[in-house]
Amino acid sequence: MVSETRPALRVDVRRPQRADARRNFDALLAAARDAFSTKGTEASLEDIARQAGVGIGTLYRNFPTRQDLLRAVYLGEIEELCLAAEDAADLPPWEALATWVRRFVEYAATKRAIHESLNREAAEFSEARDAMYAAGTPLFERAQEAGEARKDVSFDDLLRMISGLTAAGFVDDEQRERVLRIALDGVRARAAD
Repeated sequence: MVSETRPALRVDVRRPQRADARRNFDALLAAARDAFSTKGTEASLEDIARQAGVGIGTLYRNFPTRQDLLRAVYLGEIEELCLAAEDAADLPPWEALATWVRRFVEYAATKRAIHESLNREAAEFSEARDAMYAAGTPLFERAQEAGEARKDVSFDDLLRMISGLTAAGFVDDEQRERVLRIALDGVRARAAD
């Protein structure tokens, strides 16, 4: 199972202890993720707070700077990507991989929006990347072992291909799903003729 092999993500986002504070924190992260994905990293912090249903003071109490909020959004996405691998682990091999790749597409869109604003030299970003690979690689290898994913493709190849496809953006959700199906079809193993 993936959770047994995945190292703990040591760069996790520190959520408040109280339930109401945690709800506000999570609402701020969700609103920020949406705002940064659609409006870029200069999205209005006041609009983010309003979208989350909290005051601007609550935003600043949790995230003193815009950089703190960007960091938390990015690391939150990595956490969710790792959890998505755990959630998919019990599915059949190809379905597990495809489910996780669909979640990776969402991560890639957020990452693209905030990529330039992050200090990617920080050790926590290397640890986050390692955690993401540790979470997804077992799903990919299991699909290969089951004969459902091509043996001449690496997990890194897959992620780079999906990242490249998402860099162009999509007209709508239907186009995104169609392009993703085409990409996954290229990774799927074919029976010998």
